[in-house]
Amino acid sequence: MKLKFVALLLGAFVFLFPFYYMLIGSLQAEPDPSVSGAFPSAGNLTLHNYSEINSAIDLGRSLINSGIFTGGVILGTLVFGVLAGYALARLQFRGRGLVFNLMLLIQVVPFQLLTIPLYVLIVRSYGLADSYLGMILPFLINSTAVFVFRQYFLQLPAELFDAARIDGASELGILWRVAVPLVRPALLTGVLLTFIGPWNEFLWPFLITKQQDLQPLAVSLSNYLTTVSARAANPFGAVLAGACVLAAPAVTLFIVFQRQFISQGLESGIKG
Repeated sequence: MKLKFVALLLGAFVFLFPFYYMLIGSLQAEPDPSVSGAFPSAGNLTLHNYSEINSAIDLGRSLINSGIFTGGVILGTLVFGVLAGYALARLQFRGRGLVFNLMLLIQVVPFQLLTIPLYVLIVRSYGLADSYLGMILPFLINSTAVFVFRQYFLQLPAELFDAARIDGASELGILWRVAVPLVRPALLTGVLLTFIGPWNEFLWPFLITKQQDLQPLAVSLSNYLTTVSARAANPFGAVLAGACVLAAPAVTLFIVFQRQFISQGLESGIKG
């Protein structure tokens, strides 16, 4: 038992140390990349790096942009994921199996392979460059979310849907009044699993936005690193300060909903 505890403690240290080093590095007045830099003196700790990165890229505006981008993607993922998942699970139509197999096939196609045609379509055809909609549009439908919702809808008793149809309810009415209230854990799972992707997304917002006041935090940090950081007193600390701000919402979300993460993982393991 003691050996197991020591192994778990060592594993936790290995995984948590990068976060600790990022936080300590963001507070250092003078950068110290050596091993001793992980344990700085109190006199070398300051919040100046946060004010430095804020004055360079406007952290508040960048966080709002990241929030709008992530919120739009989550909303689209939930709406289209629920609709498509319900249709694939409970509606009978020709080619349903083919559609489901194609959806699974899409998951093996890397997004980078679709970047150029998407850029041509959204920027040149739709004229949505430098807009929130242009950033959100390619991520509105998430095949993984569709699969998750489909599996949840398949677990519901068919008698519930048959009874609702006998009572004269429409398919949208059945979905909204019967199915969705019974799969609320899936909605939370969809939000938690979707959040981290768009929040950390760099490539597509970098391509689609040229105006700094529309760029998410990940893109703003990259621009700072390549253009402004050379003139900063402590560019290493300023970048780490921005990274801390970028990581804080995701870490907070995990801490708040830690039980849901664990329970969903155990539940999926038992069902498998």
